[in-house]
Amino acid sequence: MVQIVFLHPDLGIGGAERAMIDAALALKSKGHSVHFVTAHHDPNHCFQETKDGTLSVTAVGDWLPRSLFGRCYALFAYIRMIYAAIYLVFFSYIQYQLVICDQISACIPVLKLSKAKIIFYCHFPDMLLTKRESFIKHLYRTPIDWLEEKTTGLANTVLVNSQFTGKVFKETFTSLTHIMPSVLYPIPDFSSFKKPVDPPTEDLIPPKQDVIFLSINRYERKKNLGLAIQALGCLKSREPDSKIHLIIAGGYDERVVENKEHYTELRCLCDKLNLNDSVTFLRSFSDSEKKTLLHCCTCLLYTPDREHFGIVPIEAMYMKCPVIAVRSGGPLETIDDGRTGFLCEPLPEKFADAMEKFVKKKILKDDLGQAGKKRVEKKFSFKAFTKQLDDIVIKVMS
Repeated sequence: MVQIVFLHPDLGIGGAERAMIDAALALKSKGHSVHFVTAHHDPNHCFQETKDGTLSVTAVGDWLPRSLFGRCYALFAYIRMIYAAIYLVFFSYIQYQLVICDQISACIPVLKLSKAKIIFYCHFPDMLLTKRESFIKHLYRTPIDWLEEKTTGLANTVLVNSQFTGKVFKETFTSLTHIMPSVLYPIPDFSSFKKPVDPPTEDLIPPKQDVIFLSINRYERKKNLGLAIQALGCLKSREPDSKIHLIIAGGYDERVVENKEHYTELRCLCDKLNLNDSVTFLRSFSDSEKKTLLHCCTCLLYTPDREHFGIVPIEAMYMKCPVIAVRSGGPLETIDDGRTGFLCEPLPEKFADAMEKFVKKKILKDDLGQAGKKRVEKKFSFKAFTKQLDDIVIKVMS
């Protein structure tokens, strides 16, 4: 048994958080001791396993600011993560032999002061997640980018979440050519998906609709949710008499300004395209509601471009829900184009072309859905993920 601490910046309800929780569950099932240390954990805005006692969580440093007057988010995220590492190494009573940290590598030098081994899970280089539109922003990001690259290289092992991210890693961190990151697909634990599906309520899924498309993503501009709305508008112009509806279900946090702003932007887009009666917005939802959505809806629309991996398409296919996704990033590795869904260019007309297939051929959902579940069970099983991660831990500790 290895005593493991997962060091994570914010245990919310995003894809990175879900990946780390599933990794913790996988290692726990192998007999290892697991504990989360995080800078933020809100019991009202987190995954069930982190609030029902399944996984132990210690939150420290949430009193530290997240930004300075709405700016410098990256800097303060680094500070909060370093503070959590200082707590773990110097002030906590938590026993640990291995630390698995993700997203932010700046804390690794502090962790190196302990005797623990360190695994860094690179979901995507942070330096590529921001724009440098001014000289001041470029000046601000330069030391942060340098710190990210140098500290990432200090980990005993680096993992990436897809072959796509592995390629980006090599292209971005040019001084780390000696590091060969291992690909570990962040496969979810499907045990909860095997339980009976709760029947849909009218608040969750509107009745009397022939085809219902679903989008599940956080309310962030980089998730390109407007593409789903624009594609729906394009489709309804072709099929004016069809009963077609879109549900946009997204992670939503009142603390995050962008979540609130983008939600308003999407509502305005629906108003502009006269789609208010054809789109339902869900801001945050439970795991059981997500399962019901995936079970009852016709098809998932996955709109992020160059997405690092994408757990939701895997969950959708497991629930026999076909996926239409952008032809880039992780979906290139997870979706079998034409067999479990469709890969398209990120254009409303192209998405509408794929969506129209489900309007004209209702049986397509069942055909592609069955193939999708078989693909997940064959290539992306939680059992295989658990064994691979356990092997990595044993190798690092040896």
